[in-house]
Amino acid sequence: MKPFDQLQSLVVPVDRANVDTDALIPKQFMKSISRTGFGDNLFDEWRYLDRGEPGQDVSGRPRNPAFSLNQARYAGAQILLTRENFGCGSSREHAVWALADHGIRVLLAPSFADIFFNNCFKNGLLPIVLPTALIDQLFQAVHDHPGFTLSVDLPAQTLRSSTGQCTRFDIDASRKQRLIQGLDDIGLTLQKTTRIRAFEAQHRLASPWLFN
Repeated sequence: MKPFDQLQSLVVPVDRANVDTDALIPKQFMKSISRTGFGDNLFDEWRYLDRGEPGQDVSGRPRNPAFSLNQARYAGAQILLTRENFGCGSSREHAVWALADHGIRVLLAPSFADIFFNNCFKNGLLPIVLPTALIDQLFQAVHDHPGFTLSVDLPAQTLRSSTGQCTRFDIDASRKQRLIQGLDDIGLTLQKTTRIRAFEAQHRLASPWLFN
């Protein structure tokens, strides 16, 4: 998993509440477990004007010019600003994979669905919960200031805007360290390789009949 420390990026707004995982990545794209290749189909039904299918070349598909991810002013944005209960619906991890594959590294919202929130940390995304009033201010700032950026400092737990505002955010200490070190569940387990091997060797000696 790619470590997360600091990030400065444009902010792309998706001004909708209760965005579910089927909106993030529609069901027809969930036939792969490779974790990659989902970025072109993130928000597929909102980004495109036709129905998308797995393996389809998206370069010729008609795009919805009103949707923020299709607008030039937000091109390359790695921070997504949205409303409450983001990531609700089914528990599909593909939703997080699609965001990451598109290049999104930070999510800002008043609240997230629990399973989606946990899946973010397991895949190197930083979901930040902020008060609704502050989310409202950020939406207004993004609207009023083309090129609006935020600088995210995870070790310091701060957000600093290109308009000069600075705020702190909360994050669980263990999740923070896992993101900084780039440790997913497998990476966390591999840190205990020596102890695992010692246990396996002892278990083999104590119960040799299990290994015949």
